[in-house]
Amino acid sequence: MLLSLALLMLGALAAVVAPRLLARAQWTEREPVVALWVWQCAVAAVLLCFALSMTFSAAAAWQAVRGRVFAPAPHSVVEAYALAEYGPWSAVIAVVLALGGLWTGAMLTREVRGARRERKRRRAELLVRAPLMPGEEPDGPLVLLEAERPDAWWLPGAAPQLVITTAALRRLKGRQLDAVLAHEQGHARARHDWLLHCSGALASGFPQIPVFAAFHAEMHRLVELAADDVASRRFGRLTIALALVELNEDKGVFGPCPTPHAQLPQRVNRLLSPVPRLTAGRRLRLTAAASLVPVVPVLLAFVPALRALG
Repeated sequence: MLLSLALLMLGALAAVVAPRLLARAQWTEREPVVALWVWQCAVAAVLLCFALSMTFSAAAAWQAVRGRVFAPAPHSVVEAYALAEYGPWSAVIAVVLALGGLWTGAMLTREVRGARRERKRRRAELLVRAPLMPGEEPDGPLVLLEAERPDAWWLPGAAPQLVITTAALRRLKGRQLDAVLAHEQGHARARHDWLLHCSGALASGFPQIPVFAAFHAEMHRLVELAADDVASRRFGRLTIALALVELNEDKGVFGPCPTPHAQLPQRVNRLLSPVPRLTAGRRLRLTAAASLVPVVPVLLAFVPALRALG
């Protein structure tokens, strides 16, 4: 019972501490790709703690589960886990955590289906507003849309499409259009839509867990910063900053009143006032350290077995 409770407490502690530590980090805006990886590792560690706690609790409560989990293990290893001493609470913990896992799966399914319905609706609208010309492929990579407002966005899916309006073509100058396309292609190549789906599912399914709510909020910010960096490395920070201003200045984004796009001024300021990147060595150390975080609950789960075999 101690191992299952230890894993459960470790997961709860990580769920509370991880978002606070990452909120204090000063390097996340400088290295959004590394920050995305760190967040994913932190969330994976929390989920692993809960999954392992559920596994050991279920193994203690039901002989059938125990036989499957410890089938290849020697008798001394099974005895080291002292599953018979877990008591009646093991079944309760296993059921509660299993229901949490099923709820997570249901939320992810709902998120993906909702996004798929929205994509179909938007693609149908695009076909109405921008009908296909004779011989034109229906899932072409670029869609030109007649509109008076400058805009450009990425439509994810099996065949991602970049949609840009004629007003944006008229307003963007020089290589600004190329920078905008590079930004949207950065989203498509990194499959940022799946990060948003997973974070949205966890946040909507468990809004009271701090790490999931913070994970969802940070994903929206960090994926945009990462895509900005993709474009700026190819076409320069000033080019993509001016392109963002040209596309959004008519939306009231840069005024005194807050809007849903309030992060855009911070993105532009970040591009116009660049801070040096972290050194390659520090980026490697952060990535390696984050990769080890999900290993901690796995090592904790194997401690009794290692002692028995040692």
